[in-house]
Amino acid sequence: MAQVLADRRDIDFVLYEQLDMEQLTKTPVYKGMNRKLFDMMITEARNLAIKEILPTNADGDKIGVTFDNGEVLVPESFKKAFDLIREGDWTAMNEDPDLGGQGTPYLINFPTREYLWGGNYCLVNYATMGHGTGKMIEAFGSQKQKDLFLDKLYTAQWGGTMLLTEPEAGSDVGALTTTAVKNEDGTYSISGAKIFITNGEHQLTENIVHPVLARVEGAPEGTKGISIFIVPKYWVNEDGSMGDFNDVVCTGVEEKMGIHGSATCSLTLGGAGKCRGLLLGQECEGMKIMFHMMNDARLNVGFQAFTYASSAYLYACNYAKERIQGKDLTAGKNSPSVTIVNHPDIRRMLTWMKAHVDGMRSFIYYTASLFDWMKAEPDSDQAQNRQDLIDFFIPLVKGYSAQRSFDVCVNAMQVYGGYGYTKEYPIEQLLRDCKITSIYEGTDGIQAMDLLGRKLQMRGGALFQAFANEVNSCITAALEVPELSAMADRLANALACLGETAQSLSKNLATPLIKTSFASAFPFMEATGDVIMAWMLLWRSNIAVKAQEKAKSKDKAYYSGVIKTAEFFIYNVLPVALGKMDAMNEGNGAAIEIPDDCFGG
Repeated sequence: MAQVLADRRDIDFVLYEQLDMEQLTKTPVYKGMNRKLFDMMITEARNLAIKEILPTNADGDKIGVTFDNGEVLVPESFKKAFDLIREGDWTAMNEDPDLGGQGTPYLINFPTREYLWGGNYCLVNYATMGHGTGKMIEAFGSQKQKDLFLDKLYTAQWGGTMLLTEPEAGSDVGALTTTAVKNEDGTYSISGAKIFITNGEHQLTENIVHPVLARVEGAPEGTKGISIFIVPKYWVNEDGSMGDFNDVVCTGVEEKMGIHGSATCSLTLGGAGKCRGLLLGQECEGMKIMFHMMNDARLNVGFQAFTYASSAYLYACNYAKERIQGKDLTAGKNSPSVTIVNHPDIRRMLTWMKAHVDGMRSFIYYTASLFDWMKAEPDSDQAQNRQDLIDFFIPLVKGYSAQRSFDVCVNAMQVYGGYGYTKEYPIEQLLRDCKITSIYEGTDGIQAMDLLGRKLQMRGGALFQAFANEVNSCITAALEVPELSAMADRLANALACLGETAQSLSKNLATPLIKTSFASAFPFMEATGDVIMAWMLLWRSNIAVKAQEKAKSKDKAYYSGVIKTAEFFIYNVLPVALGKMDAMNEGNGAAIEIPDDCFGG
């Protein structure tokens, strides 16, 4: 049977051969778990996704959400699948069992979500988004707040959101105008308006819990004066029961390019003067609390993008193997037509897509595994190095994955040709749905500025050095393998060039050339991501060369594909990154110097 949504063979390779996930089960935190359990979870996720979730995806796109007098309704087909997701305990697998989770490694979320999110991200997100809301309360809330909210959020009995964006503030969160006034009973009266709120209103859960950024009366201007509040749609009484409607009114939903099944809401808080919230943490700690959760949120958005790419690539592969059109270039005029997978340009696109999908899977899974090892070995001498890698990788997982996943969807459409541009096939929806991942949770330009302006500078460049050390370890191993040594040399050269480029751009940040340097932030993020892809693919090849020797016949083609994919990327894609680095090192300032009046209008 053709693969659908995700490549199970490659998932198993990354989990057990590349990352050796079973080592986690030898730590006290994950004792008692094993590969048999993990494999069963992935298989069950695949079954649920293909049988129940994927059939709802077209409804999500064609029907979308409807708004009527403050209420948002999702397609009717979502309800059964939503209930099955809840009943199967898919909503917070890695949380404590006492809080409604299963205590599994964070890493296992990703192969299961490849299928669940790949089936219908919008639907599954109604059930899983409350997990992020719960994590904020678990980390910063009082015991009373945890008792009231955690179990219901983690089990998706209640939904969750994040209320940051306002009409005039946009990404400049410090410019928000939502206010909070302290009441005598310790609650706060909240007043303001928020936009672009994912899952801000719907009827799939009995309550929705909104973490809201607001400024307490008299607090400083800007981000320093922002606090965060727990604002439920229906007030939660002391005994945990739901009380009265809490004056959180949906005033509309956005008509979007994609993710039509996701309710993107505008909300008014306190329009009737009856909206109350509970302070989370301390006053003026809103940004600290929000950023504590940002790593997880941005990792998830990068992964969301990747699930679209994985699906699009596999659809394109299956189509290319079935669609008969044109003659083989080396056959005669009277030869029969062949499947398009035989045509060189189609093979180029499929290999390009495979390289990025395989590389991103390894990169995202590896980043997730670092969180697990931080939890399993918090006092290890590797703890700081792992944290440095996480901090360095997050803007890349989000920004690079979003960009390249969209490009994968574009190439998949090209493989389909004219049919890809029609709604008869799934690619045009995947392409539209994928685009949002470059925008929300901080645009890719913001991720690039974070990488250049913050992550390269942190701890005196220690984050970049931690990354370079990991790549060099892979290169050293590959240099000992005759089949891989030439590729290792090319990656070593690219890494050295990247280091020089990072130093050059960083040096200019403290000079009048700061704007020119930041104009190169996005190309730098792309080049860094390309080096990471080459690293991941070479790492995979190190394993594949050795595995080939004892592989069963059915696996030999897979391992050969791993090596050829790395070869394609390192010889055909990595040189483009080197060209970008050359351009960045030139430091041309045309984008900064061009007069505003030259931009049309």
